[in-house]
Amino acid sequence: MEHRRITQLKNLNNKQAMVSKLTTSDHNSDIAGLKYVYPVISRRMGGLSIGINFNTNNACNWRCLYCQVPDLKIGAAPEMDFKVLEDELRFFLDDVLYGDFYQRFQVSEDKRVIKDIAIAGNGEPTSLRNFAQAVELIGRIATEKGVLPHSDFLLITNGSLVHQAKVQEGLKILKAYGGEVWYKLDSATEEGRALINNSRQSNKASLRNLMLSTTLCPTKLQTCLIDYDKQGFPLVERAAFLDFLKNIKEMGCLLKHVLLYTIARPSLQPEATRLGPLSAETLNGFADEIRLLGFEVSVTV
Repeated sequence: MEHRRITQLKNLNNKQAMVSKLTTSDHNSDIAGLKYVYPVISRRMGGLSIGINFNTNNACNWRCLYCQVPDLKIGAAPEMDFKVLEDELRFFLDDVLYGDFYQRFQVSEDKRVIKDIAIAGNGEPTSLRNFAQAVELIGRIATEKGVLPHSDFLLITNGSLVHQAKVQEGLKILKAYGGEVWYKLDSATEEGRALINNSRQSNKASLRNLMLSTTLCPTKLQTCLIDYDKQGFPLVERAAFLDFLKNIKEMGCLLKHVLLYTIARPSLQPEATRLGPLSAETLNGFADEIRLLGFEVSVTV
């Protein structure tokens, strides 16, 4: 209890000096002065997304070219301080639900709703050693506060560790709280993933983990398409992605929904100057092709 009081006092002090305004272009995980919890106005969700950052050390097992994490390094999430996570999440939810959070952060009236709680942040969250325990804690607190099941409960992941038992346990818990997985797949070729995500994951492993994810928890495919070196959307990448979706459909994969988007905020990686967004026309045209395969598609530009 004493730790909770100290945490609250610290953040009450932060309130006095807070002059930040939440916008869809600012996803700074330090904006609320907390270690694990941060607010985002999501352009895709159209309201407040409460982010939970497991990777406070800015470490990830991938290095995506479009990543906005500063000083990104290869690695796993550090040990979790569960008491701090609980204190912060309870404090933050109370602030949003009963305090003057929206006024302090100058959130427009039409965005003053909790759309989701998203396990995301500055790296791959499933690399946390006690991943399942963290998912359960977040789900339990959000349910106690009445946020779940009215808001969405999301895990945003690159899916590379779904084969691990601790991750599978966490996905089952996520499903029990009505949550869903947003599984990253930016390219269906090994060359594309090596370039865009700096990942050496094989097509076979990616397919296996995606299939597994869909059996454990409702899963959507999250795909960021970028223009690299002004090449647009290469035909080979387009064809490979469509073939991938055809294959999983034939295999009886439970995936039904694809989330397409492009970059909207500057990358903080060395290749930033070589990246650009794809046009709405390109994204919507590709979405139509995917729909013809029997999938639902959401497009954000």
